[in-house]
Amino acid sequence: MKRKSILALVIMAAISILGIVAVQVYWFKKAFNTEEDLFNREVNTALYNVANKLFELNETVLPTTNPIKQLSTNYYVVMINSEIDANMLEFLLKSEFEKRNVTADFEYGIYDCNNDKMVYGNYISFDKNKVVDRNSNLSKWENQSYYFGVQFPDKASIVTNRMGIWIFSSSVLLLVVIFFSYSLFVILKQRRLSEIQKDFVNNMTHEFKTPISTIALSTEVLLDPKIVDQPDRLLNYTTIIKNENQRLKKQVERVLQMAGMDNDELGLKNEPADLHEIILEITNELNLGNKNGIEKISLNLSAKNSRVIIDKLHISNVVYNLLDNAVKYCEQEPQIDIRTYNDKRHIWVEISDNGIGITPENQKKIFDKFYRVPTGNVHDVKGFGLGLSYVLQVIKAHKGVIKVESKPGQGSTFKFCLNNG
Repeated sequence: MKRKSILALVIMAAISILGIVAVQVYWFKKAFNTEEDLFNREVNTALYNVANKLFELNETVLPTTNPIKQLSTNYYVVMINSEIDANMLEFLLKSEFEKRNVTADFEYGIYDCNNDKMVYGNYISFDKNKVVDRNSNLSKWENQSYYFGVQFPDKASIVTNRMGIWIFSSSVLLLVVIFFSYSLFVILKQRRLSEIQKDFVNNMTHEFKTPISTIALSTEVLLDPKIVDQPDRLLNYTTIIKNENQRLKKQVERVLQMAGMDNDELGLKNEPADLHEIILEITNELNLGNKNGIEKISLNLSAKNSRVIIDKLHISNVVYNLLDNAVKYCEQEPQIDIRTYNDKRHIWVEISDNGIGITPENQKKIFDKFYRVPTGNVHDVKGFGLGLSYVLQVIKAHKGVIKVESKPGQGSTFKFCLNNG
């Protein structure tokens, strides 16, 4: 699938998800408001009937105005203007609420404005197994005589519980959104893996094609019977074949190493070693001054304790890979500084170069397998994108840490630490 098609798919999917969620939220809110209005009507009807019965029992005249006021979303007051029998009030409230299927917990209080105090209050639960330990805390209704107040502490959850079908549909929608988002994530991940696989195959083909072509040409020269009469030329071409064969072998081993590490088959063979000696051996073997055109390599091996317990082969490969990258990603005559130092329990190795540097965005990805820093249309830097991934795996296997500090055009510094032996 092309990049533009994937981008269009992601945009349309995001718009669709946002649209569906917005519609669901809108109708959920409308349904909640409807259920809340229905609840308020049921409560108001029940309280109105309770007030009428109290007026009849007290033989007082019914008021011309509605005696019920809703002071907040869950607090209702009823003006009676006469003394109220608390037991009768509680009985009437429970009876009227049960008739209208309002079985939510509520608390009520009777307030005497003449004495400015709450004369009685109680918390009522229709759940007989529920332990109630709450005191009434109802607000005062100013400028009235006797009145009683009713409050529903859990009104929001009560209204929500009545919206079973809406909660179910919202839950299903949430699952659909999660599944849809996950599917998009998988598609994008597969797209990225496909691109990585394509780049890896192209890089591997390029890396293998050059030595194979060189070996083939050298072999054709050696097939000439007259080559026997030219020992210097014969030696030259056999050396070329040997070197290219070693190059192929190293590339194959590198790929197989990474495949083995995927299956946790690194298999460290730890032994005591001197890290300074390893660094010196590698720099001498590389013959940096002649082979790779490095103008200057500075060694500052100042760590007082360079003894470590490591797998010498893998740690040697780590140092080699970092030095190799310092050479490959340099547009001028390479200059490399290698420094070591100790902290409390570790030895640190810093390898600095004067290369092209790495942007902050790419620094987050350079240790990913097969990732290579984009170089535009320039493809003169060889490799599979496995080197730094291998370095990270080896350092982690040794319970160490590796870091990178770099700025574009100002070179890079890779530093890693190992436990002192």
